[in-house]
Amino acid sequence: MRRVSPCLFCQAAMAAVLVVAAHSGAQGQAARPTALPAQSAVQSQIAAESEADMKRLCALLNVEPLLVRPPYNYDESKANPYPQLPDALVLKNGHKVTNAKTWWTKRRPEILEDFEREVYGRTPKNLPKVNWEVTSTSQGVNGDFPIVTKVLVGHVDNSAYPQISVNIQVTLTTPLKAVGPVPVMIQLGPGGFGGPRPMAAPAAGGVAGQPGAAAVQPAGRPPMGPGGPGWQQQLLAKGWGYATLNTGSVQADNGAGLTSGIIGLANKGQPRKLDDWGVLSAWAWGASRLLDYLETDPAVNAKEVGVEGHSRWGKATLVTMALDQRFAIAYVSSSGEGGARLHRRNFGEPLDAVTIPGEYHWMAGNFLKYTHHWNDLPVDSHELIALCAPRPVFITGGTWDDRGADAKGMFMAAAAAGPVSKLMGKKDLGVVEMPAVPNTALIDGDVAFRQHDGGHSDAYDWPTFIQFASKYFAATTPVGAATPKPGE
Repeated sequence: MRRVSPCLFCQAAMAAVLVVAAHSGAQGQAARPTALPAQSAVQSQIAAESEADMKRLCALLNVEPLLVRPPYNYDESKANPYPQLPDALVLKNGHKVTNAKTWWTKRRPEILEDFEREVYGRTPKNLPKVNWEVTSTSQGVNGDFPIVTKVLVGHVDNSAYPQISVNIQVTLTTPLKAVGPVPVMIQLGPGGFGGPRPMAAPAAGGVAGQPGAAAVQPAGRPPMGPGGPGWQQQLLAKGWGYATLNTGSVQADNGAGLTSGIIGLANKGQPRKLDDWGVLSAWAWGASRLLDYLETDPAVNAKEVGVEGHSRWGKATLVTMALDQRFAIAYVSSSGEGGARLHRRNFGEPLDAVTIPGEYHWMAGNFLKYTHHWNDLPVDSHELIALCAPRPVFITGGTWDDRGADAKGMFMAAAAAGPVSKLMGKKDLGVVEMPAVPNTALIDGDVAFRQHDGGHSDAYDWPTFIQFASKYFAATTPVGAATPKPGE
């Protein structure tokens, strides 16, 4: 039985949340079954509008739209039809890049231009300003750790087009008793902040591997995480803080929403052009605006702010890191196609799957022309990872139900990014063959990798990421530990 892609798991999980919300009446009233058909109608309208917009872009490109999710390949012997990757250290004029100055002034701009024009779209220049408001501040406890939590709203100036409002939703938590500003990890995700993202039950009558349906899994599913303290408590134990960014408050995760959100506001409600930014770049922009705020908050060490995301948010995490050099570190979980996995590789979710109506909105319109033509892409994902250098990047994936994300394809991209790290005076993965045994942590270099033996979740790799990040983030007195006296 073919397993559903990790992106579909996230889609199914969010759909399940919407169904639960539809059942739960207002202010605790009894559930009303009539809410379900209404929700179905909304989802159908979103799907129809997304498909229409995707077809519009295909018509502009004179390419045939792909409306059905393509088959997945799990035969490793067929996985690398295009083994020759673009060379990240060769200029378009054929000259070799032999020093860091040439990388920064010539080659990196070439690669970034290709990604923005052909893959993720161009983030507009002179976007509206964001006015941050702290709407509440409260003290509490997370596990054994005293904390202070701020609820933030970033009001985007819409004076140029008042018909669209964008208000970025964030929570920021730092240790209450911290001595000085602390490192902070930003987690990108949906509206429900924190914790492992839920796995939906199989949809009634659903077919595994089809859009909108969860996979029917065999018995013995591993837990969504390894148990023990959650990621927030693990960060607090180091004396670090965390923020959660509701990406849906920046830009909706569907094609129907492309004329609203920050993309719609920038375009004054008009449809995208072929090289306009997609949703992943919009989410990355939102993360950068949050970093703008964190640079003003005295509780935060703005030089030590990292970004993390899982699945589609893992894709956005890598884009964020590539576009904004202020971010200090990235944890990229199960990002698969459109993220850390090689585009030219045919294992799990192929490139074509990101060009269907349910996923095309993540990318630039130009990306649609590479459906069935993967080798025509001027860049590949190892170069996206290379854009993060010399800053550290931790890339992970799972086993079990995470095969669609293709951990080996992500490892191959991480390994192929190594020469750029070494040019920057940093360390690569240190190996060229993926470890045969899961849970092997390759964290000695500045590009790091781990495949865990669990399912489609970021929970398994937080302890290893924190170990990796501890090489870069300054030592901080953990909350609850005795404060050192002067001279100790």
